[in-house]
Amino acid sequence: MKIDTDTQRVFIHPDGRMDRKNAARYLGCSPKTLADWAMKGQGPQYVLLGGRAFYFLEDLQSWIAAAPRLAGTGGRELRASD
Repeated sequence: MKIDTDTQRVFIHPDGRMDRKNAARYLGCSPKTLADWAMKGQGPQYVLLGGRAFYFLEDLQSWIAAAPRLAGTGGRELRASD
């Protein structure tokens, strides 16, 4: 059986920062989701440079590590039907 996978490259500047599009690829979400989280004061920390949002790799990794997980669920939340 052959499984095709799409590989997306993430561009990280030498100083460790990523624009919103690349940060979203790294996290596996959409840039709009990151923008929505930023508007709500949620999600990973970011900085504005020249009016653009940038995310540092270290901050994304810390945010992922701090994300709550439910024991025995493989990290996913259970639905009411589970």
